[in-house]
Amino acid sequence: MAAPDYDWRLSIEGSGELLVLVPGMDGTGQLFYRQVPLLARSFRTATYALRNDAATMDALIEDLGRVIDTVAPEGRRAVVVGESFGGALAMSFALARPEQVSALVVLNSFPYFAPQFRLRLARYGLGLIPWGVMAAIRRATAFRLHSAHTHRDDIRRFMELTAGASRDGYLNRLQLLMSYDVRDRLHDLRPPTLFLAADQDHLVPSVQQARFMAARVPNAVLRVLEGHGHICLIAPDIDLANMLTTWRGTAAP
Repeated sequence: MAAPDYDWRLSIEGSGELLVLVPGMDGTGQLFYRQVPLLARSFRTATYALRNDAATMDALIEDLGRVIDTVAPEGRRAVVVGESFGGALAMSFALARPEQVSALVVLNSFPYFAPQFRLRLARYGLGLIPWGVMAAIRRATAFRLHSAHTHRDDIRRFMELTAGASRDGYLNRLQLLMSYDVRDRLHDLRPPTLFLAADQDHLVPSVQQARFMAARVPNAVLRVLEGHGHICLIAPDIDLANMLTTWRGTAAP
């Protein structure tokens, strides 16, 4: 299948069953750096970047399908792991193309973003402030976004990696969330699903949202990540590979 008409920065490590990591709001796909080496021991692990000009969620669903078709052209299936906005995209993809999802993992995400005025306020603010100020804002809000025990070096690396994120990308994804709502379709999610939720998430009420979703999704399991914030995949004690192994070893077939 042909490459998409944007820089998708597709990266593949490891061998085995395909696992695709779907980026969050930053869209870079680079914030999985701590998890990829761990996952690559058991999975053919793919990361990619989101396009910054998607007119609809369907465009991002098409891109994710292209990643799976490219990396696994024969089986055309993958374990799909989505964080925050990526969780919304991962669930949308699983609803649209269930045959391509062998298992679904949703971290610190939601079936609908409420209150909606926060999205409008965020879009308005991002459109006004000089983009160069974002680094200072991220530093000032780090204590609310990251897990309390995340190393300073990892927070510094987070700042460096997100510095390359696009204002247009953030604005685009905020706009897409304004029309995103899968609450009434959660019962249609068929892949085995693991919901992960950080109990110190100050950006999204992750535990509340995960409980809401897990109660409605067939074959769903919920795990609360105690002591963690919204950006927890760079924390030293988060090991997605181990969580997946534990979950799939005990989940019903």
